[in-house]
Amino acid sequence: MAGMNSRSGRRETEEERADRQWGDLLQELRVAQTGVQILFGFLLAVVFQPRFADLSTVDRNIYVVTVMLGSATAAALIGPVSYHRLLTGRRMKPQTVIWASRLTKLGLGLLFCTMCSTLLLILRVALHNVTALWLVGGMALWFLVCWFVFPLWAIARGRRREPADGGEAPDTEDSQDPGPRS
Repeated sequence: MAGMNSRSGRRETEEERADRQWGDLLQELRVAQTGVQILFGFLLAVVFQPRFADLSTVDRNIYVVTVMLGSATAAALIGPVSYHRLLTGRRMKPQTVIWASRLTKLGLGLLFCTMCSTLLLILRVALHNVTALWLVGGMALWFLVCWFVFPLWAIARGRRREPADGGEAPDTEDSQDPGPRS
């Protein structure tokens, strides 16, 4: 029978916990991978458009950087699937979840850079002025707020709500583990 984790209230072994976290991570990856694949496909098609020849050297360089970032993003977000497939059956699920989670976090960081770079390229071509930089900066700030500030704020609020009388606290293993959260 699975042991009770008094901090989380779950009855699960380390393997069961890894299975649950792997399922959570797969759901997160499905969302991110779809968006990255669509964006990357768009980026690959840009070079074949007639107006590509009209781009300035700076815009072409931004394009090359953007395509490389998109490639790195796709690799990082598809990497957990390969990692899992190669380690399946080796009794390494907990380690697989940890490394897959790390790759996913790296992929999200790269996705942030890819999105900003893509926006910069598109807005420079569309606006031809410094307004593009301001708009990209504003959107980058919005991405940071949505992807990092809100979750960190929720964590901070959760910590303030912990009982001060020595009652049960949240599962600190889950909060320290780099794996996905449920």
